This record gives sequence, structure tokens and C-alpha cells, in this order.
Amino acid sequence: MNAEERRVAVLRAIVADFVSTNEPVGSKALVERHNLGVSSATVRNDMAALEEEGYIAQPHTSAGRIPTDKGYRLFVDRLHQVKPLSAAERRAITQFLEGAVDLDDVLKRSVRLLAQLTRQVAVVQYPTLTRSTVRHLEVVRLTPARLMLVLITDTGRVEQRVVDLGDVLDEEDVSRLRTLLNNALVGQPLATASVRMSELPEDAPDGLKSPLVNVAAVLVEALLERPEERLVLGGTANLTRAGTDATALRGMLEALEEQVVVLRLLTSASDAGTVTVRIGEENESEDLWSASTVSIGYGSLSSTGQGSTALGGMGVVGPTRMDYPSAIAAVRAVARYVGEIVGGR
Repeated sequence: MNAEERRVAVLRAIVADFVSTNEPVGSKALVERHNLGVSSATVRNDMAALEEEGYIAQPHTSAGRIPTDKGYRLFVDRLHQVKPLSAAERRAITQFLEGAVDLDDVLKRSVRLLAQLTRQVAVVQYPTLTRSTVRHLEVVRLTPARLMLVLITDTGRVEQRVVDLGDVLDEEDVSRLRTLLNNALVGQPLATASVRMSELPEDAPDGLKSPLVNVAAVLVEALLERPEERLVLGGTANLTRAGTDATALRGMLEALEEQVVVLRLLTSASDAGTVTVRIGEENESEDLWSASTVSIGYGSLSSTGQGSTALGGMGVVGPTRMDYPSAIAAVRAVARYVGEIVGGR
């Protein structure tokens, strides 16, 4: 191998050892632990070159070096292949996620899985309503003057609302109302459905006009996005086990509490299946400048197997000293299964 390839191999070895031990790595340890095929003197020269180029740094007066954010970036960019999950791990993911009873359960299980597989904080975004369509609207008569509306989207999201009508409807009226609503809404993107819903009372039969006004007001609200309900998060205890310093830990926790920051990170994933790794100051939020994020969009793939518009995003957040190959493999695998489940509902 040429000098550049050898230096990347040395960097790769430094990253692996530092991720494993959280201790600065010296040339002697590298030669002992890794089959680099060169002398200690050559490794020292390579480490000096890597340090001069800003890929590694000396944290204190010890002989050891640690990767910088620039070093992690080169390491990630040179990952020619990500170690795939084992057959047993893939089987466990499938069985765990297929046992879910509804969308909420799928996403909660996904977060637990990601946190366990990566030992980082896991975040999953609900399928965005703007990319969903109405699959069905069930109308249930609770009392003659009160209805329950159950809106189901093609991504498996369920919204329930109770409507006080102000009028009394019999079962036949409720049946007519149900048909009218489904004819107008089924198959419509939620933004279009919201507009249609607001216009529907204008053309309603006389006996249904007043109830439809009340139903429309409730449904339009149900069709709108509510950012505060769109994230599932798990594994925050992993941050404290990662040896993260107190200042960095506080920043990460504050960023995670600020859901808008994390949502922006996840919604930037526009293609299902495309992994994005942001390291240190590549993250938009200053609170995440001592962290790395590995994110991906999930959704149903097109018939050609190419990425489609993601229904939502998921990923992990942790210190820059993370096991990137494992994190990328886990995020990609869980996203694929979630996309199949949600996209196939």
C-alpha cells in the first residue's frame, strides 16, 4: 500500500482502539494490536503526519493520540463497506418489530432496538402527516348527539376525535355522513383532505349541513401537523455510560429536549435508505458540537428498488467516539424493516 493508504490504515486503527478503550492510543499499542505490516518508527512517522494534517491530536502530555472530528470524518468517508448485521441480529429485528400491534408500538420498539444495538440515544420520527394519505375514516355513533371519528392514514397513523354535534342523528344519518366523508377524503393527501373537509359543509344535504360543520372543524384540526407529538426517543442513559464529559453531556441532553433541533436533523433525510453522518460541528445545533449523529429516512422503496421520499426519519445521537460502522449498519437495518412495515400497511 502507498503512504496515504497506510496512514488511513493507521487512523482506522487509532479510531478502533480509542472507541474501544476511551484512552489515547500510542504507536507501540498500535503495532502490538494491529497487523499494520510496518515498524514502530514508520507508525510514529505516520502518526506525526496525521497530527500535522489535523486528523489526530494529543490531548495531554502522554504519548497517546486521539482522533479529531476531521479524523472521524475521513474514517467515515473511507468506510468502503459497513460490517453487516449477523443473520441472528437481522432475525431478532424482524421478530421484534413484527410483534408490534400498531404504529405507536412499531416506533417504540424501533427506538428500544436502536438504543440496544448501538448503545447510543435513539430517535425515531413519526411518519409525517403531509406525506400521508387518508386510508379510511370510521364514524361511530356514541350517543344520538355525539360521534367518535377514527382517521386512519396509509402509514398506519390513527387519530381519534369525539364530536359533539349539537343535533341528533339516527343510524341512517350517521351512515350517510360516513359515506359522504369517505367519498371526499379516502386516497387524498392530508393537506388536500384538510381543504376538502373545510369545503364539504357547503354542498351537504340539508339534514347533514349542521353536523358536518362540527365534524369538519374537528377533522381539519386532526389533519394538521402537531410537531410536539412527532418524536420517540430512548436510551438517554447510554450517554452517561459512554464516558461523556459533563459539559458535552449537558449540551446533548439539552439538544435532545429541544425537539425542533432533532426534528430538523431527521427531516433533512429526504430519501429512504440514505444514511447521513454528521460529526461535531457539522451538526447545526451548537449543543451537538461534541456529538455525532447517524440518521436515515425510512419509507417504502419504489418497485425499482431505488429510494423513495421518506415517510419519516430515525437515527442515533452519541459522542463523536462512537462505533460508526456498527451504528450505520444498525440504523440502516432497522430503518429498512420499519419502512417495510409502515410502507406496507
